[in-house]
Amino acid sequence: MLAGEVHQFVRSRRSVRRFLPDPVPEEILQRILETATWAPSAHNRQPWRFAVLAGEESRRCLADAMGEDFRRDLLADGLPQEQIDLQVERSRKRIIEAPAAILLCLDSAEMDTYPDERRQEAEYQMAVQSVAMAGQNLLLAAHAEGLGAVWICAPLFAQDASQRALSLPETWHPQGLVLLGYIKIVSPTRLRKSIEEVATFLR
Repeated sequence: MLAGEVHQFVRSRRSVRRFLPDPVPEEILQRILETATWAPSAHNRQPWRFAVLAGEESRRCLADAMGEDFRRDLLADGLPQEQIDLQVERSRKRIIEAPAAILLCLDSAEMDTYPDERRQEAEYQMAVQSVAMAGQNLLLAAHAEGLGAVWICAPLFAQDASQRALSLPETWHPQGLVLLGYIKIVSPTRLRKSIEEVATFLR
């Protein structure tokens, strides 16, 4: 593949939120996960962990648990009950109706420990970055398979609830949820900030 083709492929990926009901074959999910694991990682510890929610029951368990935490937070924000119900139900349906979902977690047991808070926080952030890079690989691999996908950060606001709902190990810290399936509606292209706005070239 030529360099220009690679750039065009990466730039053609979109966050897709509306899927066809067709299931995603397990062999495709396996390939996507395998490609995700080829991301770089701090100390090459590969701290990413994947909870693959291929069935509706597991997605419903996660959606219900996260929905309760979401409801609690919206109540604390003082939103009207009707608005809270709508937002929570919309979030639940998005997770349940996706043909597949993958919860990306950080396994803290893989990382080093330090006696001081500054270095320990840096070590944790290195692991977060590693999981995020695996997530980007996963999104691009799904795109290569003709699937749509979207990364949702909501598990960060419901880490304990997500762990309990799926009976995950205590060292697995949820970082993001990827919903994926065959595309029903293509998301519109959104403009990107110019390189002049986001980069500084130092001589």
